[in-house]
Amino acid sequence: MPNVPISWLRDHVEVLPGTDAQRLASDLVKVGLEEETIHRAAVQGPLVVGRVLTLEAKEQSNGKIINYCRVDVGVHNDAPGEGKEPSDLPSRGIICGAHNFKVGDLVVVVLPGGVLPGDFVISARKTYGHISDGMICSERELGLSDEHDGIIVLTEKFDESEIPAPGEDVIGLLGLGEELLEINVTPDRGYCFSMRGVAREYSHSTGAEFTDPGLAQNLKTQPPAANAEGFKIEVDDSSPIHGRVGCDRFVTRIVRGINPNAPTPAWMVKRLEAMGMRSISLPVDITNYVMLDLGQPLHAYDLAALAEPIVVRRANGGETLVTLDEVERKLDSEDLLITDSPNGQRGSRILGLAGVMGGQYSEVEEATTDVLVEAAHFHAVSIARTSRRHKIPSEAAKRFERGVDPELPPVAAQRVVDLLVEYGGGVADSPVTDYNEVPRREAIDMRLSEPARLTGVEYGEQRVIELLETIGATVERREDNLSVMAPSWRPDLTEPCDLVEEIARLDGYDNIEPVLPKAPAGVGLPKAQVARRFAARTLADRGFVEVGSYPFIGDAHDRQRILDGDERREVVTLRNPLVDGAPNLRSSIIDTLLETAQRNAARGAESVRVFELGMVTRPQGTKPSPIPSAEQRPSGREIGALHRGTPKQPWHLGLVAGGSAVGSAIRAGARDFGWADILEAALAVGSALGVQVEVAPLYRDPQVQLPHGKPAPKPVATPEEAAPWHPGRCAVLFVRQKKNLVEVGRAGELHPAVVKEYGLPKRSGALELDLDALIKAMPANPITVSAVSTFPVVKEDIAVVLDADIPVSMVVDAIYAAGGDLLEGVELFDEYRGSQIDEGKRSLAFALRMRAADHTLKSDETAKVREAIITRLSNQLGAKLRA
Repeated sequence: MPNVPISWLRDHVEVLPGTDAQRLASDLVKVGLEEETIHRAAVQGPLVVGRVLTLEAKEQSNGKIINYCRVDVGVHNDAPGEGKEPSDLPSRGIICGAHNFKVGDLVVVVLPGGVLPGDFVISARKTYGHISDGMICSERELGLSDEHDGIIVLTEKFDESEIPAPGEDVIGLLGLGEELLEINVTPDRGYCFSMRGVAREYSHSTGAEFTDPGLAQNLKTQPPAANAEGFKIEVDDSSPIHGRVGCDRFVTRIVRGINPNAPTPAWMVKRLEAMGMRSISLPVDITNYVMLDLGQPLHAYDLAALAEPIVVRRANGGETLVTLDEVERKLDSEDLLITDSPNGQRGSRILGLAGVMGGQYSEVEEATTDVLVEAAHFHAVSIARTSRRHKIPSEAAKRFERGVDPELPPVAAQRVVDLLVEYGGGVADSPVTDYNEVPRREAIDMRLSEPARLTGVEYGEQRVIELLETIGATVERREDNLSVMAPSWRPDLTEPCDLVEEIARLDGYDNIEPVLPKAPAGVGLPKAQVARRFAARTLADRGFVEVGSYPFIGDAHDRQRILDGDERREVVTLRNPLVDGAPNLRSSIIDTLLETAQRNAARGAESVRVFELGMVTRPQGTKPSPIPSAEQRPSGREIGALHRGTPKQPWHLGLVAGGSAVGSAIRAGARDFGWADILEAALAVGSALGVQVEVAPLYRDPQVQLPHGKPAPKPVATPEEAAPWHPGRCAVLFVRQKKNLVEVGRAGELHPAVVKEYGLPKRSGALELDLDALIKAMPANPITVSAVSTFPVVKEDIAVVLDADIPVSMVVDAIYAAGGDLLEGVELFDEYRGSQIDEGKRSLAFALRMRAADHTLKSDETAKVREAIITRLSNQLGAKLRA
């Protein structure tokens, strides 16, 4: 993340007096630039200028020659005849092992009490027979570079006019005492990867006056217009990413006659080093400096090595490039390249990865005198992909992938030209190229009420316009809307909410009153999720245990004896199955639940009582769904094909139970699960959801008809179609919706062969419900619950004789219909078939529970209810009261 030297910041904005790194961090965080860390000064004084007065070489016993020097350090001198080692000269005595200086040179002296990098504290000490009362410093000792061949001779690096007098502080001259604030820049604020951007944000925070160095009118020399003599540039992007051409602006300038030995000015080296860069050569240093200052990456080429035209194109298969870091890279067809055209072969020679890193060919060398300066604008996504693909997080790539101001290239190129002319002795050549195909920016329409709606703060029209103009936007009022043209350096501003964020940021987030969000009353879980929880809780309350299983199956349908051609055998097969031997997704929840029950029984479980809620998969066709391209938004036709080919996945509920239902097999009252328990569980789930689930035989002899013509689902044609259930002890579960009968499941005793196949307890049963169909049948209004009566219940029993093939559900429905509001509950407690009643008949005994909500029932009231029930059963079902 970028460092911010305050001395550099002052070039563009009036920094408030007394501002240090900590205060700067506080000012910038107000506008969203967070402090990463503060780099404290590595050198602490006293660090002063010293003039060498005498130099006495002394050979040591080991053959080493050291120098004993008397150094003039101004106000820090010892008076003649005084000090730790008295002398006739006002000076200090210092031992030095370097030999690259002479009497009269100005050097850097750290006096006792000073601290060098590594917390090395300087003190006076006796060495080589003398007391060294300070230290003459090299660049490495001060942390300026790795140079340690000799000490710093100031006159070799600075003009004498720049050097303070002996004894005066030299920390400022060397740039050693400045604290650096390192900031964290979010991806949408790429313009803050420059001193220009940080200075602008500091101005927003403090109101300090800002001078934009990215405007042409603020340059020493105005950028000339493009002309026909400019270096020829061509952009040939055959594979634009997201429809955006990889390069939409390319500016070139030429500077001739640069002194190849011209050094980079010390102030520029100091600033580059403060930003973590090392000095390379004057042209390269200048391009890096301007990039850090303005945020526009640049590149300098050796003009003599180039051949027109420069072509910006995508890489071809098999091409490679040796980049400046001396790594040979295999290029991808998405990589955007800068190429030239030797021998008339257009775009045949690769110069570099556009916006990421240059190649070794055409780089500026020690003998380069003529330079071509490139300042371009590249598509952020293209550069980001190339940078990540080749693992080159260069400083240029960091800026391009976050978005660079497309108006900067001519300004930045002119800054480079001015500095090359000033410090390199070059001459700006007249040819200028400016390939400009930057797309036109679109205005953003924002309602005047939008800021208040999103933030809760009433800013007022004038304040909103003022804040938007502060960030560089142009604003036009159109009735109740504002038409806002975002500044060129803010590509992240594309929607009204982006503008509102800027308004809130600049006005101050602390002006937004914190308010807890209010959830709308009555909004909770979706209806389907609530229903699934009710269903699971209902079964858990009845002693069943919920399990979860993987939805993968292999030969489950063969094991269940399901016929070929049955729709349950139509499954979705995975191309890369996660489980060996189970390549298919289950089409029935019983498929996997039976295997779970099998594992429980195999481990010695006395009883099995498990249920599961989950999705089953039903294919919609014989072909897999088409996979849309990731390069562009799929069309309506493609989305339709995707939906048509995507398998349906409804929610189902399954249950398997067998073995002891009540207590242990050796206890009194113990009994095994039967098909009636399975049906009761199904009806209980329906009741919990407010749906009346009815029961009819899944299979019956075609010659046998249900009495009284009451409609029911058509049974399966053969006993084999009832698999995996026992054909004589299974039922179809359905609901009535207007005139339609909707099948919602099947339940009953499992076929003996299936019970044996899975090793389950004898006469185990199973249930499967289509939960989605049940949920669809739920009443639209919430289920209402009557208040619990505090009055006593009255219990009576009745026994009726009727045809044996009349379902119990029909009898119960008739009893409830006749009993009215006083009938609270009905329970079948006995069934009899035998010699005491006619053949083809059966006796059903029911326990009735009656209670009134507001009084104790009298005997005549219960007698009326009983009589009404008997009459209804007789008239509707032909039942007779059993004596």
